[in-house]
Amino acid sequence: MAVGQRSGGDRSGRITEVTRRRIIDGLLELQPNWSGALDEVDFLGRLYDLDSLPSRDTRFATAAQDIAQHRCLNYDWEDGWIFHDPRFGLVDQDEELLRFLAELLHPSVRIDLAEIKRLQEFLNGVLIHDGYELVQVDAISGVPVFDHRLIGSGVPGTLKNLIFAAIGPKPEIVLDDAVNNDLRIVRNEHNCLAYDRALAAHGLTWAELSDWWADRQQMTGEPADEISRSLYRRLDRSLGDNNAERRILRTYADRYVRLDPGIPALIPQVYLHYAPYTAAVRRTPGPLARQRMDFLLLLPHRARVVIECDGKQHYASDDGRADPRRYAAMMAEDRDLRLKGYEVYRFGGAELTDPQAADRMLGAFFDRLHQRYLV
Repeated sequence: MAVGQRSGGDRSGRITEVTRRRIIDGLLELQPNWSGALDEVDFLGRLYDLDSLPSRDTRFATAAQDIAQHRCLNYDWEDGWIFHDPRFGLVDQDEELLRFLAELLHPSVRIDLAEIKRLQEFLNGVLIHDGYELVQVDAISGVPVFDHRLIGSGVPGTLKNLIFAAIGPKPEIVLDDAVNNDLRIVRNEHNCLAYDRALAAHGLTWAELSDWWADRQQMTGEPADEISRSLYRRLDRSLGDNNAERRILRTYADRYVRLDPGIPALIPQVYLHYAPYTAAVRRTPGPLARQRMDFLLLLPHRARVVIECDGKQHYASDDGRADPRRYAAMMAEDRDLRLKGYEVYRFGGAELTDPQAADRMLGAFFDRLHQRYLV
């Protein structure tokens, strides 16, 4: 949800009235100055368009005016007024309450690390009963930035290396700084792409990937559609002669034009497991499972969605016969990925042979995916 927008009126219903009361009482005891270094108008202005929200005082037209009057001038509203004011949704909307709590810990609001840790631990100790937690997703000058997530959802940790769209021999990678887990590609670096920017809390969008590509290709300042087409052509090359995967990429790319380049980027051929040796050299323990993911979406709240396109090599032996062992190995890999927090969606190659039917099916799938993760 963009800053300054409100969610719809329906509450998700996970956060109970008991939890809300515990949060309110605990915050007012631990830190009644919930706006931290900001005044309350400035704090709330980071989350809401205060000039579009109505005033509770008939003398004023906007929420910004009545808050300034009653909290900065008269100071005749109680410290916990915000938690009971229906204009801001903290009373009955989970998303609004969680956004507010994450903002309460933002470096623009408070920078005392001990205070931030104390508040985070308190909030997580209460939210855990309803399945939520506040987790660090970024940092500003060493001060953590938080967002909320469902416990058990998303991938813990921070993204460090995104290597994708290989078109030739495997890149050779060394640990440039083993302490920081910094990688460096020392050979075949032109055969793959390595995204080297920090991942924002909202994931990675096509617009952000295009901006990175423009810098990489020295295309900064060129028309956005030319940059986008150049990036798409490079990603398409990584699919080789796999027309089923190409249909997935093309169908999703149409959404960048039809919807907005601010939607998540669909990233092809992403390295997951990596070994510096070829299968011939590495005799044991045998080939690594799922060295690359067909497609990856990096979404808000650390959600990572893997999309796989299965040809018969995923479930049949080299002679074309059904191979239960190969299928079982694929399912075991899926379980391992899901336990790490990834979501895995599979398409059978046969689903993508009829162009018109495949486009309809993929379009409906991506619409539902958008509804689940982004609305």
